[in-house]
Amino acid sequence: MQKIGVNPKIDDVKLSELTDGAAAEFSCCVHKIRDMGTFSFVILRTGRYIIQSVYSPDSCKKPISDICEGAYIKIKGTVKEEKRANYGIEITLSDFDVLSVPAEKYPLHVSNRVLDCSLDTNLEYRSTALRHPRERAVFKIAEGVVSGFREYMLKEDFTEIHTPKIVAAGAEGGANIFRLKYFDKDAYLAQSPQFYKQTCVAFFDRVFEIGPVFRAEKHNSTRHLNEYTGLDFEMAYIKDMSDVMETEAAMLRHVVEYLKSNYEFELKLLGAELPVIEDIPAVTFFEALDILGKTHNQFDLDPTDEVRLCQYAKENYGSDFIFVSKFPAAKRPFYAMNSPEDEKLAESFDLLFRGLEITTGGQRIHDYNMQIAKLEKYGIEPQELGAYLDIHKYGMPPHGGLGIGLERLVMKLLNLKNIRQTSLFPRDIHHLDP
Repeated sequence: MQKIGVNPKIDDVKLSELTDGAAAEFSCCVHKIRDMGTFSFVILRTGRYIIQSVYSPDSCKKPISDICEGAYIKIKGTVKEEKRANYGIEITLSDFDVLSVPAEKYPLHVSNRVLDCSLDTNLEYRSTALRHPRERAVFKIAEGVVSGFREYMLKEDFTEIHTPKIVAAGAEGGANIFRLKYFDKDAYLAQSPQFYKQTCVAFFDRVFEIGPVFRAEKHNSTRHLNEYTGLDFEMAYIKDMSDVMETEAAMLRHVVEYLKSNYEFELKLLGAELPVIEDIPAVTFFEALDILGKTHNQFDLDPTDEVRLCQYAKENYGSDFIFVSKFPAAKRPFYAMNSPEDEKLAESFDLLFRGLEITTGGQRIHDYNMQIAKLEKYGIEPQELGAYLDIHKYGMPPHGGLGIGLERLVMKLLNLKNIRQTSLFPRDIHHLDP
């Protein structure tokens, strides 16, 4: 009977093991072959790295004609120092085994320094485009943001939760919600984990979630997706929304340091300039309108406003970020607490980063009667919210939280121009495949 190992070794390369004179043996993809006449450079692509190797018929047992760009192979060789190559090393090949070969050539120039195709073409051939080192590196940075976020949350005693994505009611309401049939009932794809986050602070105190969010908005902009990844947290026993804002600032500092420590290769490859996060300036919504020289007759910020406010923060505070708080209550969700100083304002904020809103958050209503009264103002029947109101009825601590769009955050960390560049397989009004 065959025995299966408990912890089989994944055959991949560790750069720390590739020191001068060391034997190398690992599986990889042939990224590029450069014929130099008497020898060839064979550029190898692993799950993270691009490594230079040298093929010569004198040192290698197999003919180079057995391989081509896109072939998957297992190589053997010897490492030698080479300052001009990536990571300062190259491998002299002594043998390789062919694991698979492509049936056709790539439709894109994967081995070029820059992919050099339109975004539409990139998305049409997405599974090929993502083999390009720069394209792939974007999603290693996204991994780093998620890992740094999770590490910070756990360190601060937040509990990770996983909430339903098929729900009976939309957290944000409105028309931007995907409807579906759930057996004999009407159901929706979750616009946010908001209701469940609030529920969980009653027994966990602090919670966070990393998961998909769905918005049925017919946008065709550089900043919107119909499915994105949300980084959400909710925390109990806050004094006011400033506790949430301070927690976000500390978390973002941690994420930036985490990226510096763990993703040096990708940051260098992408030429990323990470922000320095010290004290993040904060203004109220109407102070923001004054800064913009606008009258107080609008209820939200438009994209141009966000760009100009970030320019103001950079010029006056040296910050890539700015908080805008106390938005008009009429334009914030029904669960947002009204300001005690002015019922027309909400204890709600946005965080803008390099010209784009990446976060919405604030303090939530925890008092049952206050929540019922606000629902009446919004024209929402309490029975429409089902079990959500039970959390207020049976008691809630003062609490607040926020949601961050991962793709928007990564887009601005890397100074990319379109949010589709930070989504592995974007879902928008034009893309449902791949």
